[in-house]
Amino acid sequence: MSICWIIRAIFKAIFADRSSLVAENLALRQQLAVVQRKVKRPRLRNSDRIFWAWLSRLWKGWRSVLLIVQPETVVKWHRQGFKLYWRFKSRKRSGRPRISREIRKLIRQMSQDNPTWGVPRIKSELGLLGYEVAESTVAKYMHRQNKPPSQTWKTFLLNHADQIVAIDFFTMPSVSYRIFYVFIVLRHSDRKILHFNITRNPSAIWTAQQITEAFPFDSCPRFVLRDRDRIYGEYFRKRVKDMGIDEVLIAPRSPWQNPYVERVIGSIRRECLDHFIILGETHLCRILREYVGYYNKVRPHLSLNRNSPLPRKVEPPEKGEVIAMPYLNGLHHKYARAA
Repeated sequence: MSICWIIRAIFKAIFADRSSLVAENLALRQQLAVVQRKVKRPRLRNSDRIFWAWLSRLWKGWRSVLLIVQPETVVKWHRQGFKLYWRFKSRKRSGRPRISREIRKLIRQMSQDNPTWGVPRIKSELGLLGYEVAESTVAKYMHRQNKPPSQTWKTFLLNHADQIVAIDFFTMPSVSYRIFYVFIVLRHSDRKILHFNITRNPSAIWTAQQITEAFPFDSCPRFVLRDRDRIYGEYFRKRVKDMGIDEVLIAPRSPWQNPYVERVIGSIRRECLDHFIILGETHLCRILREYVGYYNKVRPHLSLNRNSPLPRKVEPPEKGEVIAMPYLNGLHHKYARAA
């Protein structure tokens, strides 16, 4: 067999194969052109997208054979596949451990409860509680302040509660329609009724005398909170000033600005006086004296951690049987354990 014949056979096979491949490509392209005229946007599967994404990386001439999609679309598929690949590779997180919800909540609580605290102070408090966190973590989860830090009005009042007393009058009619005026002095810090008295003819002199009786010796508070009733005349104001007490007046017709004493008066009416017919001044004084003793020594207050102004001791079950001691002829009771 001659070399020329072999070369001719090889060229014939190559060109014969290329001619059939070209004819096949023409047939496929014609069918794709028909499909493109009928279907504006054919649906492709994920496998098709993966095929073209890989083909674009392996064959430089991939753009020349595109008919259904645009080259930019194939590039976008490749980028999406790259993102999915690295998401799969990074499914196991590394780096610093995640901060627990308890610590995040505690950081926010500390920053809200203490608006003057900064990052180092909160970090120090967490360290004393056994939590080791970075300052950047504390700064990330702190409650953001929109204005310069300042204590709240509630905090301000609590800080000065032991130096604030509130005074007020309320009226009580008797069975013969006589009107009695009851004067109340209440301390804000422990809600204790410090003094009360009754009169039928209130005046500035009488009211000033009640202030003197309520605060003997050196027990005067710093502030007295009251309304703008005319009963607190010039004599009363002078007496209070001489005692070193500053008067704080609420706005006209605004009893809600003196809420503690108003609440006490409401409790006295609901829990005591609404259940009695007052026969006279002596009768009213005896009832109020017994109720004030019950209020200060027995009655639980929600604002005092469910205890009384003069705190009661917790009595465990081993101390004995529970007995009831009546107040106001059985209207209220005190419960204690009999030794």
